[in-house]
Amino acid sequence: MAKKEEKTNVMRILDQKKIPYTALTYPHEEGVAVDGVTVARTMGQDPDRVFKTLVTRGASGGYYVFDIPVAATLDLKKAARAVGEKSVAMLHQRELLPLTGYVHGGCSPVGMKKPFPTVFHQTAPEGETITVSAGRIGYQICLKPADLIALVGAQVADVV
Repeated sequence: MAKKEEKTNVMRILDQKKIPYTALTYPHEEGVAVDGVTVARTMGQDPDRVFKTLVTRGASGGYYVFDIPVAATLDLKKAARAVGEKSVAMLHQRELLPLTGYVHGGCSPVGMKKPFPTVFHQTAPEGETITVSAGRIGYQICLKPADLIALVGAQVADVV
């Protein structure tokens, strides 16, 4: 459990919006991203309910955020269809921080520098909770999927 003084911006946004969540932490080396399945298992969470946040650029130049289960792979064709683009490509890691304010391995759909169209995989609303990054490596938040999807104004589609 994260200590009060260790709240991330994501946690502060959720507090401000009065959205209940549980803060989770996992051991990590500073600045080193760990794969999502390992993170899920370390926290005792089901990898199907722990989602990673991926940022893409569409053929039109627009940016899109996709949240999918950590063990899944984003299907770029399905992702493009979901957002009405001809194609989408993964954002280069070096572009992530300037665009979103988050580092690779600590990217959250909540609290990016600018809101981007966001799509959660169709399994997101199915469980009681969903876990996503709290905006910093080593920190996760667990909350109701409907609360998270509504907060970021996301749609839901089959994108894996």
